[in-house]
Amino acid sequence: MLTKAATIGLSLMFAFAVTGCDNKDAVPTDPSRKMITIEHEQGTTAVPVDPQRVVVLNTATLDTMDALGIAITAVPQTSVHLPAFLKKYEGSDYVNAGSFFEPNYEVLSNLKPELIIAGGRTNDAYDKLSEIAPTISLTVDNKDFINSMAQRTQQLGEIFNKHAEATALIDQFKQKIQLVKDKAQNQGTAMVIMINGGKMSAYGPGSRFGFIYDELGFKPATTFSQTGTHGNVVNAELLLSVNPDWLFVLDRDSAIGNNEAQSAKQVLDNALMHKTNAWNNNKIVYLDSSAMYIAGGLQTYNQLLDQINQVLDQE
Repeated sequence: MLTKAATIGLSLMFAFAVTGCDNKDAVPTDPSRKMITIEHEQGTTAVPVDPQRVVVLNTATLDTMDALGIAITAVPQTSVHLPAFLKKYEGSDYVNAGSFFEPNYEVLSNLKPELIIAGGRTNDAYDKLSEIAPTISLTVDNKDFINSMAQRTQQLGEIFNKHAEATALIDQFKQKIQLVKDKAQNQGTAMVIMINGGKMSAYGPGSRFGFIYDELGFKPATTFSQTGTHGNVVNAELLLSVNPDWLFVLDRDSAIGNNEAQSAKQVLDNALMHKTNAWNNNKIVYLDSSAMYIAGGLQTYNQLLDQINQVLDQE
């Protein structure tokens, strides 16, 4: 028969165990496991250092993790069209974690991951994912892009013991930005547009694709009141009226593998566009739409910088 003190002790131990199960940030039962606290877009979460079973649902973070050489267990594969440099993640070496917008919770629960990295298109799934494993959202802030990208890369370095690699990548990235920014001075006005289903939308400073203005210093040909994800509806008449010196173009249909729609080049090949400065001076730059639209991490932006640098060298 248990003494009163022993009974109270067992009750406390049971209460502690139940509380630990309900707390997604609880330290694992292995007291030797090192934990660090990560501040992220959707809160603050304690995560294990150097986790071995890692689910990555945010393709921008996947892009940067791939650059850092971090091992990944599961990624979205359902209805996914990754850019060429991330194609390997569509293969059978990786567990299919569902789609960008609908994670497969049953698969993830059975996988028992040590860490889930969400954000981006999976923001709405954060609470459910947090019930499965510690979950962090490492989305980059477009309004403070360089500092935010550097912070997210450093956080990955902290979690996965890749401090030196993260620092080297950030330094290289900043150097490339400065190189292109110096060359972009006095290059005139620019506009970033996306073409989708034959229609055009434009993005200004502070938006999803505002990097070209905000960080590289191209002067916007016009500004918009909205900086939302889907941009601002524009047409050839507007483009002619603001007449940008540079036009940076994304083709969403190409990015998602829709080969039946008109290409961006076909949509822009019209009488009004032929009158613009960008057309006549051969300053329409077709970006790697799959990388920019689907991914958007360090590798994507390094490739973008290389492309723009090459174009500017031809001036």
